[in-house]
Amino acid sequence: MRIEEIELHRINRPLPKQTDKNKVKRLAQSIAEEGLREPIDVLEVDGKYYGFSGCHRYEAHQLLAKETIKCRIRRAPYSVLRSHLA
Repeated sequence: MRIEEIELHRINRPLPKQTDKNKVKRLAQSIAEEGLREPIDVLEVDGKYYGFSGCHRYEAHQLLAKETIKCRIRRAPYSVLRSHLA
């Protein structure tokens, strides 16, 4: 597992978003003041990134017009990705 900054547009979010807009706004304010404390988790499958958690942090970065987000990257085979989509 490694941690690095990834461009937001490179992270696929295959599940429907279910976020609280007020929580996103509060989190965006916190990130603007203090930075991101905890990276989001992404799967890397065949060189592509998939995010299933960290939805509020991801959207807060979008709200702040940030281009990248700090990610904890775990490489996985396609079978693991499939299990997340089931």
